[in-house]
Amino acid sequence: MARDIELFGGSSTWQAVRGKVEDERTWLTEAPVCTYLNNHQIAHAGKMWAKPPFKVIRSEASGTFILVGLRGEGETLIDGNWQVVKPGEVCLLPAFAHTGIRASQSKTWEFAWVRYQEARERVPVLSADSPVIHEGPVDSLAHAIGGLYAELQQPHPNSSPLHHWVELIHGFVLRAARPYELDDRLWRIWEEVDRDLARNWRLSELAQIGHLSGEHLRRLCKQQLGRSPVQQVTHLRMRKAVELLTRTTEKVETIAHEVGYESPFTFSNAFKRWTGRRPSDYRS
Repeated sequence: MARDIELFGGSSTWQAVRGKVEDERTWLTEAPVCTYLNNHQIAHAGKMWAKPPFKVIRSEASGTFILVGLRGEGETLIDGNWQVVKPGEVCLLPAFAHTGIRASQSKTWEFAWVRYQEARERVPVLSADSPVIHEGPVDSLAHAIGGLYAELQQPHPNSSPLHHWVELIHGFVLRAARPYELDDRLWRIWEEVDRDLARNWRLSELAQIGHLSGEHLRRLCKQQLGRSPVQQVTHLRMRKAVELLTRTTEKVETIAHEVGYESPFTFSNAFKRWTGRRPSDYRS
């Protein structure tokens, strides 16, 4: 299991609830247990505030991680870059990727989160069509987590509200993962790309598949996915590369060609930027 690197700097407080998944982090072992979280493979959920140098790096996330910004600003590591998460924004970090979060300003950053524990054999919460960061009703998730935590503090927690709070939390995540009815034109484009990742895709070719102009395609991708068209192609390639590295014994050079890289060295550098590891290290 990949190890998390955690730094809790400045002052920080939290309210967390955990499922039955074992976790080495001492601050989580003190959180109350809610077995209903296991119905949706939720490892833990909570709310907290922190200041720099608060930082968590997950070299190979064991499950989908959803974070919502409540007050102040923080940053998340996704697709190899740190991106700002503002109040009112939802950030979705995929499973089995190199991800992280950190407080980015001297002011307090307050956020809520849900982390899943997922197996590679199961369909993950997020899909290739899920956005990275988008605006959403973030208070809904914060209130649901707060309600679950408050019920668990009762001398005799009631199973009915516990169940409903958990269903609300998971329902929010599912809605956040597909906040839009995905444009059919985008769906056709990514289906075509996914079938031929070895091809050297150009923006004009992608736009032609969806019967769009290049500029319109850029706007739609940014709005619905939080990525540019070129970044989305790379995302699909890296996702496929991870699958081939973990489920096959194909050589790295062969995998590089299958996902559209003529040079194994170029592929290795791109893979490290997106996952934090070289392909051979990731496989081992």
